Amino acid sequence: MLNVLLVDDEPLAHEVLLHHCRAHPDLRVVGQCHNAAEALAKISEVPVDLMFLDVRMPRFGGLDLLRGLEAPPLAIIVSAHREHALDGFELDVVDYLLKPVSSDRFAAALEKARRRLAEQKQDTPSEQEYLALRVDGATRRLRLDRISGFQAEGNFVKVWSDEGNCLATTTLRKLLETLPEKDFVQVHRSFVVRRDRIFEQRRASVTLDNGMEVPIGRSYRKREVI
Repeated sequence: MLNVLLVDDEPLAHEVLLHHCRAHPDLRVVGQCHNAAEALAKISEVPVDLMFLDVRMPRFGGLDLLRGLEAPPLAIIVSAHREHALDGFELDVVDYLLKPVSSDRFAAALEKARRRLAEQKQDTPSEQEYLALRVDGATRRLRLDRISGFQAEGNFVKVWSDEGNCLATTTLRKLLETLPEKDFVQVHRSFVVRRDRIFEQRRASVTLDNGMEVPIGRSYRKREVI
């Protein structure tokens, strides 16, 4: 599933892009933004794999947004103005679509993005993946392989990391939507642990390699977690 962000100041453009996205079951639209500032805020809140991005918008354009991001998501430019194509490709955009966008042209650009993402996953080992979370009012990138687990605390989640524990502004339910299932498992309604950090599993608890004992909820006890 690819997390997609739509960024365009025209409502009609959003309708067209949503129509095209619905034809591809592997796309999840995580946000619709009408300017670069909204897009910047959304990117800091949720993981985004791919942006469909307009060039000309009030105050800051789509290319300005790409230039301002340290590690921008993949982007497909959607514009009525072909003269910005060279600038877009210099910023390594996946494709440049001219409005109005046909379903065939949309599908072709999307396939390029899928291939690019597949290449990135092959080049980047899972141990180097990061998780972006809001901590103390700022976005913090945490290495997944250094996280041993998570504990729900109301509308916050405590992150147990080798780099130091912290309290993230999110819920365990939202967090589970972004965590790789092969690496993390929920053992209790309030606890999620990293599989390869489990030292021992008992009927009612697991012990992590740092000595921490985590309870296993009744409804989770039939699940093999190691």
